[in-house]
Amino acid sequence: MDYLKRFLVGKPLKSAQNDDHKLSKFAALAMLSSDALSSVAYGTEQIVLVLVTLSTAAIWYSLPIALGVIILLISLTLSYRQIIHAYPHGGGAYVVSSENLGKNFGLISGGSLLIDYMLTVAVSVSAGAEAITSAIPALYEHQVAISVTIVLLIMLMNLRGMRESASILMFPVYCFIAIITLLILVGVFKIATGILPYHATSHVGAVVPGIGIALILRAFSSGSASLTGVEAISNAVPFFKQPRAKNAAATLTMMATILGFFFVGITFLNYWLGIVPEKSVTVLSQVASGVFGHNILFYIFQFATAMILAVAANTGFSAFPMLSYNLAKDKYMPHMYMERGDRLGFSNGIMTLAFGAIFLLFIFQGSTERLIPLYSIGVFIPFALSQTGMVVHWKKNAGKKWFGKSIANMIGAFISYAIIVILFAFRIGDIWPFFIIMPILLYIFYRIHEHYVRVAEQLRLRDEVDEHEFSGNTVIVLVGNVTQVDIGAINYARSIGDHVIAMHVATDENKTKEEEIRKEFSEHFPDVRLSVVHSSYRSIVGPVVRYVDLVSKNAMKHNYTTTVLVPSFVPNRRWQQILHNQTSLRIRYYLSWREHIVVANYSYHLKK
Repeated sequence: MDYLKRFLVGKPLKSAQNDDHKLSKFAALAMLSSDALSSVAYGTEQIVLVLVTLSTAAIWYSLPIALGVIILLISLTLSYRQIIHAYPHGGGAYVVSSENLGKNFGLISGGSLLIDYMLTVAVSVSAGAEAITSAIPALYEHQVAISVTIVLLIMLMNLRGMRESASILMFPVYCFIAIITLLILVGVFKIATGILPYHATSHVGAVVPGIGIALILRAFSSGSASLTGVEAISNAVPFFKQPRAKNAAATLTMMATILGFFFVGITFLNYWLGIVPEKSVTVLSQVASGVFGHNILFYIFQFATAMILAVAANTGFSAFPMLSYNLAKDKYMPHMYMERGDRLGFSNGIMTLAFGAIFLLFIFQGSTERLIPLYSIGVFIPFALSQTGMVVHWKKNAGKKWFGKSIANMIGAFISYAIIVILFAFRIGDIWPFFIIMPILLYIFYRIHEHYVRVAEQLRLRDEVDEHEFSGNTVIVLVGNVTQVDIGAINYARSIGDHVIAMHVATDENKTKEEEIRKEFSEHFPDVRLSVVHSSYRSIVGPVVRYVDLVSKNAMKHNYTTTVLVPSFVPNRRWQQILHNQTSLRIRYYLSWREHIVVANYSYHLKK
């Protein structure tokens, strides 16, 4: 397993090399912006899907809706730049909400983002699989399998470390940026020169019977899903090279500028071409076909889109482990999420995210349309709370200038709360699982925190230390067949114990060997008592635990400690361990829960 791990993950890195693996702006844009940039592949489509439920003539409303999304993007970008400078140690919405609104709101933000990052991975790879099947329809029935494969590959890539992940991501991300830029420029050029005819389903400003504010708000909330991933950079500030805050803020601005340009450009081209969503072909694919035609550029575009959507999940793989680290540091998640792996990444967070996303893919059968509403509610709750938290932050720290500094936060908070209300009002049928998962998650957070508080309280040194001097030590040596292992174990037990007992469990299957074992034992250890316990149910662990309990109770009466020595042999080769039963492991596990009993292991190493 070690050789396989080295092959897949690579050689361990020294802790001192951590700074060498920090990200430049160029690398960070690839690693942390792929989710936000890739959302243009389905953002416009989600708006149009809602509008065409009324009429294809309503597609022109996608233009003012896109303008509203851009206003929200500007507000969020300005706000998260402030968060980066105010909280350069990272943590994003969780830290901002915790410090300014209280731990309860912080945990709601943190829990929402944990769910959202799993959804980020699931949505990204499912959209990537849809892009692949749009280009190769024969693979349409295998979307879930393609999605799961992509998740596992990205997990493996992240386990290899940040720098290697960023290096691998640069090609798909910058290839996508180049091809989308080319698509918009070529499209605008063809429109300006009359090569691309006007096929819009209706003119801008046309009255569409039945259109209402409810439908427009639903479309706006769906289109706003394009902004998920904007917060990821504020979570991952510690990943940047020095000066971290300045580099992170600059990267966020670059990402927002590119995202806004792409979203407006694609929405406009979709309107001009009069594209209506189809089941097996994405809107973006139809836009590319309309601008490029079915030539080599179209297939390069499809390939680049599939790649960016596949690796967009990497934003979640960067942000989820960092958020888990912050929650674990505050004792709301297991401490194992604070541990770095061999390649200096938070491996436990990476693997948890991967398996959570795979679980979601199977539940929703890789359907992007079914995942998007949950995706939206999961990110806009932290958006709203972080903006509110920043308003409180400025009021506490900026004096009379607090109002001017918090304008962007107020606008972002207002729009985010509005989207949450819209989702409640019009998409409750799609987002209801979120409100079952969140209370469960919050309950788990509080129980974990309660456990850590109790552990710390019990382990803390007191002014008066209880001292108890034992007068002796009873050592129980577990014996199977009398072998070299037992000889070494009993000799060691004699050196540490005042009273040594050998204990053997005789089952119905090995009753015939009982006399032979007694004879051999008395020959080698005439001075050591052998106690044989019979078991009618083939169980060895149960009788051992019960016997140890009895001896321990009696030892305590005489002020003796009780040590259980479990002999075992270690094969010459590691793989040979699976050829032998693991009874000693189970015995040690069950005895470890017994109070006032010391469990020790005696290992005899085989040479061949």
